[in-house]
Amino acid sequence: MSTEVVMPQMGESIAEGTITKWLKKVGEHVDRDEPLFEISTDKVDAEIPSPAAGTLTEVRYKEGDTVEVNTVVAVLDGNSASSAVEAKPVEEKPVPPPPAPAPVETKPAPPPPAPAPPPAPAPPPPAAEPTAADLRKTKSSPLVRKIAQEHGVDISRLEGTGMSGRVTKNDILSFIESGTSTAPAPSAERPAPAPVPAAQEIAAPPPPRPQVGDRVEPMSVMRKKIAEHMVLSRRTSAHVTTVYEIDMTRVAKLRDQNRDAFYQRTGTKLTFMPFIFESVNKALRKFPIFNAQVSGDQIIYKQDINLGMAVALDWGLIVPVIKRADDLSISGLARAANDLADRARTKQLKPDEVNGGTFTITNPGVFGGLFGTPIINQPQLAILGVGKIEKRPKVLTSTDGDDFLAIRWMAYFALSFDHRVIDGSDAERFLAFMKEQLEEGDFSL
Repeated sequence: MSTEVVMPQMGESIAEGTITKWLKKVGEHVDRDEPLFEISTDKVDAEIPSPAAGTLTEVRYKEGDTVEVNTVVAVLDGNSASSAVEAKPVEEKPVPPPPAPAPVETKPAPPPPAPAPPPAPAPPPPAAEPTAADLRKTKSSPLVRKIAQEHGVDISRLEGTGMSGRVTKNDILSFIESGTSTAPAPSAERPAPAPVPAAQEIAAPPPPRPQVGDRVEPMSVMRKKIAEHMVLSRRTSAHVTTVYEIDMTRVAKLRDQNRDAFYQRTGTKLTFMPFIFESVNKALRKFPIFNAQVSGDQIIYKQDINLGMAVALDWGLIVPVIKRADDLSISGLARAANDLADRARTKQLKPDEVNGGTFTITNPGVFGGLFGTPIINQPQLAILGVGKIEKRPKVLTSTDGDDFLAIRWMAYFALSFDHRVIDGSDAERFLAFMKEQLEEGDFSL
């Protein structure tokens, strides 16, 4: 009995994966749960285990192919595959005896289709819309249909490059970028469409051509997925960013006082980030709109707080997720964050560990950046960017009302939010609450 191997669903927002390497060849034996092939998405590179033990009899997609989830990519043991191989010679034997009648029957067949194409395009243009080819184009992934709905694109009018003419994510993103319209084709009464020049004006410029001496290398799968995800996020959410300056001196002192004891007790380093994670958890509970998602004209308020933390890699960027982060103490947050970051850099993350995030934190300050305007990680509604935490002169006021200069640990916190459902006043209150927590709140180590 044969076993079909399918492209796994690597997350709720992942509709496809790219096969980067086959770890077994056709004819080789594979054990159950033994790595069979590697895939890459915009969120994770992972090894996919075999669903059963057996012999790999068929590989339907080669390395580098991008395949939609739940598509069969290989067959194990493949009784059907072996019988198909045996069927080929059986079919070849009966074919030689009747060579004469075969060509005679095929000759009358070509003439009818040949004249049929010319008349077909002119009379039945409306009948061409509900053809099988158009139906196949419409059967695209949920992600593609969602993008089409948000941008008012008629998928049936696009030329798909996927299997059986299906419209892929690359197809629809390229189409939207071009600025072309998918309005119904003009009737005979309106032969001259005026909007054409306008569409040409907003069309994307032609890609640059390399000059002599330039070095050209293809984007990695992860890089391409990140690019698609970022452009999609910009088109989906109305991005607005607000920035607060927060005094981290109190946190810095707590960290210095407890650093050695914390390491001896937990076996992990104490950084600024666990304190920031805890203040974010409290802010998300107080302002649940920041821990929500948009579905059409509905807002889904997530019960769990799953913090995504952006980790820079030599080959790209990945966002592992601390699940139910508000259930963890500062020591638990520190252990979880350090463990995920270490395994992200060694490609040891599991698919579940990069999915389900409800709010993301990125830390450009680790590279020296004062602040940035981060792009929201869809389908989330906000992302927090933490700038460099450094000593700076700060004007303070004494109890008797006199101003004086002091050296303080300061940092800029930039909050990008989706203005479709989050107002600026909410974002200000969110960061003001975080500022209060970090400057005056209680932390239990």
